[in-house]
Amino acid sequence: MIKRREFISLLGGAAVAWPLAARAQQPGKLPTIGFLGTITPAVQIRWTAAFVQRLRELGWIEGRNIAIEYRWAEGSSERAAEIVAEFVGQKVDVIVTGGTEYVHEAKQATSVIPIVFPNVGDPVGSGLVAGLARPGGNVTGLSIQGTDTVGKRVELLREVIPSLRRLAIMANVGNSAVVLEMREAQAAARTLGLEVTTLEIRRAEDITPAFEAFKSWADALYICPDPLTNTNWVRINTLALGTRLPTISGVREQVEAGGLMSYGPNFPDLFRRAADFVDKILRGAKPADIPVEQPTKFDLVINLTTAKALGLEVPPTLLARADEVIE
Repeated sequence: MIKRREFISLLGGAAVAWPLAARAQQPGKLPTIGFLGTITPAVQIRWTAAFVQRLRELGWIEGRNIAIEYRWAEGSSERAAEIVAEFVGQKVDVIVTGGTEYVHEAKQATSVIPIVFPNVGDPVGSGLVAGLARPGGNVTGLSIQGTDTVGKRVELLREVIPSLRRLAIMANVGNSAVVLEMREAQAAARTLGLEVTTLEIRRAEDITPAFEAFKSWADALYICPDPLTNTNWVRINTLALGTRLPTISGVREQVEAGGLMSYGPNFPDLFRRAADFVDKILRGAKPADIPVEQPTKFDLVINLTTAKALGLEVPPTLLARADEVIE
């Protein structure tokens, strides 16, 4: 695990100094990356470090031959739109951001500046690219194939909770990619004979009332990850533990924050690979000609401390398959 101190060292200065370092660069002197973090620096610390480390390996050293403007939307699409407008005004050379709605914001703001996404659920289905092999336009990156792993997550919940009958699904319905995942989760649950209810949220203030509405009904909670839920993991996990609800999502950080399980793509690896896209673009390649890639690493993470707090016995066979067990 990358500690905050190591990360700060990697970036060459304290997190609070990022904007200062960026301002110190004289405009036009260095190629500039506009890095729009979808959540907070603390939650994305491992992802961002992987991106910066790979840039270094490719010969791009921050402050020497590249500048990086870091901004953080903290789960707010309105804030993301403001940041993208700022990047366009600065005429950055590349915009890097993840999450379907944030990439849409960037694409709507510019058809000229190349945009690289490390993580988007369904870039073709959501209209961000024309096709995986030839994206067209100014957008390319890595698809996390969000709906492909949904059934697996529901099955994992059933393994840990053999008596599972009723599943709640929390989803930010303001995000088109999340709506696709929500529908896939509903279908997967019904295939297993489960009753399903959906907790539709659009902002952080909707989370607590959503729990109140279903807490005595569900046996487990499936969380569709996106910038909104990722920013509010602690609140979601606290409420879930308070109502003794096992949780699963596609993001490891949710489990580190007290959730039960996650299964999905390895996000540091996706951000690392996104640096290769940036490298190609800075060396003259066009986003339209760089094929969208897919995850190659998937992680199953289980929090045994949370399992014990919920009175759950995780099968040894499942623990043996886990990529990481948090105790």
